[in-house]
Amino acid sequence: MNTHTLLKAAFCAGAVAVLAGPAAHAQDWTLNPTYGSVSLNSGFTPDPYRVNLSSGGPINVSNSIGGSCRGYVANAPDFRLNYSAGSWPLIITVNSSADTTLVINGPDGRWYCDDDGGEGLNPRLEWGSPPSGQYDIYVGTYGSATLQPSTLIITELGSTQVPSQSGPDWSMAPTYGSVTLRAGFTPDPYNVSLRSGGPYNASTAISSSCRGYIAQAPDFRLTYTAGSWPLILSVNSSSDTTLVVNGPDGLWYCDDDGGEGLNPSLRWNAPPSGQYDIYVGTYGSTTTQPATLSISEVTSN
Repeated sequence: MNTHTLLKAAFCAGAVAVLAGPAAHAQDWTLNPTYGSVSLNSGFTPDPYRVNLSSGGPINVSNSIGGSCRGYVANAPDFRLNYSAGSWPLIITVNSSADTTLVINGPDGRWYCDDDGGEGLNPRLEWGSPPSGQYDIYVGTYGSATLQPSTLIITELGSTQVPSQSGPDWSMAPTYGSVTLRAGFTPDPYNVSLRSGGPYNASTAISSSCRGYIAQAPDFRLTYTAGSWPLILSVNSSSDTTLVVNGPDGLWYCDDDGGEGLNPSLRWNAPPSGQYDIYVGTYGSTTTQPATLSISEVTSN
């Protein structure tokens, strides 16, 4: 079996996260999950993935599993995640006004538990190098079998660790696709809906002149055959976004507020032909935000 590496946020000094071996227990992870299931690949979008459910149930996991597990859970899992791992961490947490806990049967058959490792009285479990496979997730209510409205959150962002690779890698497959365009292309602009942001601070990962938090893989890839037109890359978003582009010459090009409002824009008056690997960043935060990338020869957002 693979071994999980379980990471906890340093600021959550009161968090309790344990790795418990298989034990006799009343809850049955093989049952169909009450609130459904999902299959996610590393780099999934939208991120975070949210599930509204009710925490709690009749089984006290401190008795059924033991160790430092806490809370009352149902017999069947609340939710099932089938996850294909990559270089990203995996974080599972809960948002609720009640005092909730997490109990998860991982791909290795072990039980993982947390009480207050997230914000407030919410739990959080993080795998820095998550194994691929099935995660059967129970959301518990602490100290009571009472059901409480809660939101389960599955994310790869907001981690205390960056992905296992050393930084942004323009050679990776782009998250939101690619396009091949020739000078004079129509329709102009060519627009791509995506989400800005990621765990890497471009000012340290790329250059001190770059801004924003970006993903490891490019958001989009443009293969461009140049002519007599300029090339303009820009972003439209209600958030404060940035642009980071690895050009055909291997150089990095960055902009913060060169477009309208807080949107970025990059312009090549005599653009080289070749591959442009494009990252759309979120300024000042790793939070992903909806944004539209615009590729044009005539206008900027």
